[in-house]
Amino acid sequence: MDYLSRKFLTDHSLSILDFYTDRVVDPTGGYFQNFLDDGRVFSPGFRQLVSSTRIIVNYASAAGVLKRADYLDIARHGLAYLEQVHWQPQSQTYAWTLSEHQPLDMTQQAYGYAFVLLAYAAVRKAGIIDSNDKLHQTYDLLEQRFFQPDYGLYADEISVAGELSSYRGQNANMHICEAMIAAFEATGESKFFERACLIAENIAFRQADLTDGLVWEHFTPEFAIDWNYNKDDPKNLYRPWGFQPGHQTEWAKLLLQLYRHQAEPRWLEKAAFLFDQAFAKAWDAEHGGLVYGFDPQGQWCDDDKYFWVQAESFAAAAMLYKLTGQEKYAEQYRLLWQYSDEHMVDHQYGAWFRVLRKDNSKYSNEKSAAGAKCDYHTLLACFEVLHTLD
Repeated sequence: MDYLSRKFLTDHSLSILDFYTDRVVDPTGGYFQNFLDDGRVFSPGFRQLVSSTRIIVNYASAAGVLKRADYLDIARHGLAYLEQVHWQPQSQTYAWTLSEHQPLDMTQQAYGYAFVLLAYAAVRKAGIIDSNDKLHQTYDLLEQRFFQPDYGLYADEISVAGELSSYRGQNANMHICEAMIAAFEATGESKFFERACLIAENIAFRQADLTDGLVWEHFTPEFAIDWNYNKDDPKNLYRPWGFQPGHQTEWAKLLLQLYRHQAEPRWLEKAAFLFDQAFAKAWDAEHGGLVYGFDPQGQWCDDDKYFWVQAESFAAAAMLYKLTGQEKYAEQYRLLWQYSDEHMVDHQYGAWFRVLRKDNSKYSNEKSAAGAKCDYHTLLACFEVLHTLD
């Protein structure tokens, strides 16, 4: 199998979307977000902001890449729900979760705003909206509510009572960086690119320099390293303890996206370092795939295999191969795809499984869940490789 061929990547992208297209739209509003392996919906009324926005990104992006105008209507449907149901006009806030179209959790998460910005960038690129106003509005809300100018990074969470949490983390900043790059590409406006560069410099260099060059997840309010946050919970969905191999490779991808627009050699060098370290420490030579987490001594602290880790990593591997010409990256790309094709891709019903044990056995028959998976990582990784091939 030629995993670097345009035909393979295009066909695979279509196969992912085929799992969702005929069942994702809720005619009463928004998207169904919880699917079993065979496509049956569970918890139909539960929605989460990140999945709502990511599915918009999936279909708005796919419309252009795969030349499918019908996907634009699915993206428009989700955009209407984002603006009319998640968005609460009186408080100028977003509902983090919804139940039966009513706000459930009104905690304000910078992570959620990142994907609101990414969604607006995607629909702007797709021509669904013709103004940059919503991108500027989201940028300004992030600025007012979460940006910490003394550190050049974003805080994470505001409680329902309006109190800013003391938690600081890299994950929200990473996805805000991703969204800023997309906003720059959608608008051509330099302020988005400049903010993406600032975040990248402060997480992938300044903060990573505190932890031997790798990106740690958790910080104090002053952005010092918090070694103990969630130490007893390495499998936490959003804030796991330990170094995350998938976040090292995801940062490699983002640095290479920045490099695409401004060829700073240190960005390429850092991307290669992060990818190389992640692959060396986290590749499971016995069962295949990259494990989820390793501790400061390099020992695995979570040996599960997550879909998104493999996807972000194959995107970074392809980009590094095309930029450096080093065959090792082509081989690692092939290994990641070979593993994913054998274990992660559901060849019976379509799309990818979410998480497997170390030995690649399944935990459950839940393929997608609100806030946990909608195949945004897998789809966008394929699109990134297609872009790299161009």
